[in-house]
Amino acid sequence: MDRIIVVGGGAAGMMAAIAAAGQGHKVILLEKNEKPGRKIYITGKGRCNVTNACETEKLFENVVSNPKFLYSAFYGFDNRQVMALLEEAGCPLKIERGERVFPVSDHSSDVIAALQRILKKKQVEIRLHSEVTDILTQDMEEGRAVCGVLMKDGKQEQADAVILATGGLSYPSTGATGDGYRIAERAGHRIRECSPALVPLETAEQWCRQLQGLSLKNVSLTMYDDKREVYRNFGEMLFTHFGVSGPLVLSASSFYGKCKRKEAVTLQVDLKPALSEEMLDKRILRDFEEARNKQFKNALGGLLPAKLIPVMTALSGIEPEKKVNEITKEERKQLVYLLKHLTMHVTGTRDFQEAIITQGGLHVKEVNPSTMESKLVKGLYFAGELLDLDALTGGFNLQIAWSTGYLAGTAAAACS
Repeated sequence: MDRIIVVGGGAAGMMAAIAAAGQGHKVILLEKNEKPGRKIYITGKGRCNVTNACETEKLFENVVSNPKFLYSAFYGFDNRQVMALLEEAGCPLKIERGERVFPVSDHSSDVIAALQRILKKKQVEIRLHSEVTDILTQDMEEGRAVCGVLMKDGKQEQADAVILATGGLSYPSTGATGDGYRIAERAGHRIRECSPALVPLETAEQWCRQLQGLSLKNVSLTMYDDKREVYRNFGEMLFTHFGVSGPLVLSASSFYGKCKRKEAVTLQVDLKPALSEEMLDKRILRDFEEARNKQFKNALGGLLPAKLIPVMTALSGIEPEKKVNEITKEERKQLVYLLKHLTMHVTGTRDFQEAIITQGGLHVKEVNPSTMESKLVKGLYFAGELLDLDALTGGFNLQIAWSTGYLAGTAAAACS
């Protein structure tokens, strides 16, 4: 019986161990934390957005970095298979808005418990508090091949195949501290620069701080790299003490990392996306007609949330005390433009402590996309966030972990 070691007990690692054990091999899962699945536990605010129930083709559309690399992984083990596996293991699922999939219980711990039941059934040996510092290789006629791992305590564990699934740099409190990058680099692999993704954005505008806690729903957000549009979507966002956050902003942040002129990146919010500028102007005219004797600062209640009114009044350039019936057509046009193009200048992202995912990582050109095996070291496989793969919110990043983990596990077992 061949021996397969999986390093990392997150989503990708557990799935890799399940897939490898399904072939009848001795599988050992090494996890440096006190329990597996620590990052799964906090995903989706503790609810765990397991995957997305969209068509397989749409999975690729939501991958930001290297979607083509995932062809074999997604088609080999897709979202439906993930859902079936978890439900068969006693974790019933439900589909919510945006085809996001969650456990019926809304508890991520139920997802982890289901995976642990499968691991136990397949007789995977799980070793906790077991930190790997390096892989062991030997020279063969056809090149280098993996032969085991080196533990932090100096012990060596022999293996016929090793699957590295150590995660990225996001949420370092879960143990994601870049160990896998260092191990892969020592094995000869290149690492693309890592940056936080699906992360709140910091902005230059002080008025964002005044709006801290204000959530805007049904708005349109566009990100520009200088004058080039790099992202546009519709949904919800949130103002914070440092800038902006919320679903729209988190997704936009994944494109910020790829912007060429980061000093010129701007966000534009359309507060009334359902209305054209002409329609909005007519709407404002009606509101002003009803409030013709009011001061401008008191005439926007039907148009904007109360917290936003002082900021928009100041940005409009219209005197707050000016009577509505004295506002000129030109001033009204300015207000319409502002409502459709509320602009902020991005100064950076928050750090990895607040990032859901890591952008960058192990160069995928050095990994076989059909097996997840290293092109440099035979018997060494990779899975999950360690790779230069990332996607938008909605369960797509976990699907990358499940699919790459499953492919790495089955391929490692087939070749061992």
